[in-house]
Amino acid sequence: MRRSHQIALDPNNKHATYFAKACGVARFAYNWGLAQWKRQYEAGEKPTQASLRRQLNAIKREQFPWMLEVTKNAPQMALIHLGNAFQRFFRGDAKSPTFKQKGVHDRFTLTNDQVAVSDKRIRIPHLGWVRMRETLRFSGKIMSATISRKADKWYVSITVDTEETPAMCENQAIVGVDLGVNRLATLSDGTFVTGAKPHQALLNRLRRLSRSLSRKHKGSKNRAKAQLKFAKLHAKIANIRHDALHKLTTRLANQYGVIVVEDLNVKGMMANHRLARAVGDRGFHELRRQLAYKTSMRGGQLIIVDRWFASSKICSECGTKQKNMPLSIREWTCPECGTHHDRDVNAARNLMKWAVSSTVTACGEDVRPAIAEAASTKQEFNVKATYA
Repeated sequence: MRRSHQIALDPNNKHATYFAKACGVARFAYNWGLAQWKRQYEAGEKPTQASLRRQLNAIKREQFPWMLEVTKNAPQMALIHLGNAFQRFFRGDAKSPTFKQKGVHDRFTLTNDQVAVSDKRIRIPHLGWVRMRETLRFSGKIMSATISRKADKWYVSITVDTEETPAMCENQAIVGVDLGVNRLATLSDGTFVTGAKPHQALLNRLRRLSRSLSRKHKGSKNRAKAQLKFAKLHAKIANIRHDALHKLTTRLANQYGVIVVEDLNVKGMMANHRLARAVGDRGFHELRRQLAYKTSMRGGQLIIVDRWFASSKICSECGTKQKNMPLSIREWTCPECGTHHDRDVNAARNLMKWAVSSTVTACGEDVRPAIAEAASTKQEFNVKATYA
């Protein structure tokens, strides 16, 4: 199993300067490769990442000698990532690759023969040993390392091919999870998970820093300082959100063998200007992604119920379906059996009952109208887990 561990680095000024140069080289190589790909494709040729790498190696000493100041992996891995991006585009899994901008997702990747890890240190080509804030969690063969920048901090994400796996979830209990804006998650057993709302909590500070940034002259040092403060606050918000999501998903994957969630139309919800900020602050897509790989590693199963399943309108006791159920109604009483329902708890229980009554196979084959996203214990694990 390949697992990744992201660790904060403690670089000095020399290290940070080298990282910035390597990110610039990787960004330039990616943009150069994308421009060449489009030009060759329009000319009727069939470009590949391998051909682009050979072309860049042939001209970089004469045309781009500054590339030699950093590791050769920076431009080469950038072109490999470009080829992977086009493969996802041709499969229909992603949009067409776009040109990268300076300061946005700055990163470069090193192959396993270029890095070495020793306790709280990592060796970088042309640079030497750089201190890390913690030791690597997993033991095994190092496959790659990606160094990235968030605001003013540098991180390394080390991918390891390891035989270490989390403890299998012995509990085969089924739980329905209803995701919402007011409460992040409501479980079918009546448990409420409020979750963090970092963007809402720090919105006033974001607005103040945004106004301060907009008033600074472009290109000035004061604007650079204001931009750094703004980026650090956004990084803080993202870290708070990811911490809350990791704690919730790890808890669910450890306690339940089968987790049932609804397939939310997040894109459509984000189009509603009244809900967009609150929906984005919850991170529903990230929660589903984490549940998928964590349940798979622990031998559990994640079932995604079709978004048109009326989980909120159906009485979980007698099965009577209500005609109308606007979002403003948070509690209601069934006219048939007289049961009083909390809207979210009722939806979670309906999701759990759907999974119990459906013909879900042991190995997680596709289920209609739901999708079984995770593998059972009889299948081999093939998942890349990334921890923030």
